[in-house]
Amino acid sequence: MAEADKVFSRSIPEFYDTYLVPLIFETFAADLAGRVAAAKPLSVLETAAGSGGVTRSLAPLLAADAKYTVTDLNQPMLDHAARQQGSDGRIRWQQADALHLPFPDGHFDVVCCQFGVMFFPDRVAGYREALRVLKPGGKFVFNAWDRIEHNVFADTVTKAAAAIFPDDPPMFLARTPHGYHDAAAIRADVKAAGFADVSIETVTENSAAASHRDPAIAFCQGTPLRNEIEMRDASALERVTEAAAGAIRAAFGDGPVSAKIQGHVVTAIAPGAV
Repeated sequence: MAEADKVFSRSIPEFYDTYLVPLIFETFAADLAGRVAAAKPLSVLETAAGSGGVTRSLAPLLAADAKYTVTDLNQPMLDHAARQQGSDGRIRWQQADALHLPFPDGHFDVVCCQFGVMFFPDRVAGYREALRVLKPGGKFVFNAWDRIEHNVFADTVTKAAAAIFPDDPPMFLARTPHGYHDAAAIRADVKAAGFADVSIETVTENSAAASHRDPAIAFCQGTPLRNEIEMRDASALERVTEAAAGAIRAAFGDGPVSAKIQGHVVTAIAPGAV
């Protein structure tokens, strides 16, 4: 993974939360939150929390006496998530690396992660850390995007950007968010980390936006694809955004647009008594 793939700074968090979260994350956040809440946990750790989509969905479902620790490697994203969440004494916000968690062994009932594992430089190490901080019988629940061809707006934007830079296409979306899509490989990695009980469900949802421009802005300006575009041509961001918007308009028309999104939801149980 390119180093720029991990940089969510400047205005990216705001565009990410305003455009990308409602476009592709909210439905999966509600799904993940429901799976976590079903375990009735009193101690939850969220890693790679991003702009807080899962946090906003999960917090209302947790018990009044639950403790919810929300972490992300990227401080600007975490700051934005905290501002959006508002006051909640159950929530502790902490910058943390999912591969080197600053928490004791056997501390949490559930560890969850929404579309963050694709960014881990060593996924097995990240899964081992989740296992380490889980109580025996605790749950690790996370999701990962399926291949980009099953995520239509992301695929359309990637092709539009590639047409502008044919000699060096910006491939962030295909390379990183959609680059860890093989369910068999994910299962093998989770088991290699020490989890024996692993289930994977492929979930298909609908991605909807009020305008053909919204998905273009979401992906071009609300993700590190922006960094890739500006490294190629500092003046090209709006041009690529408009090209992506035009491609979506050509495929889906004016007005509200919608298309398929698909991801894998993984539930792994820590060994030991429940």
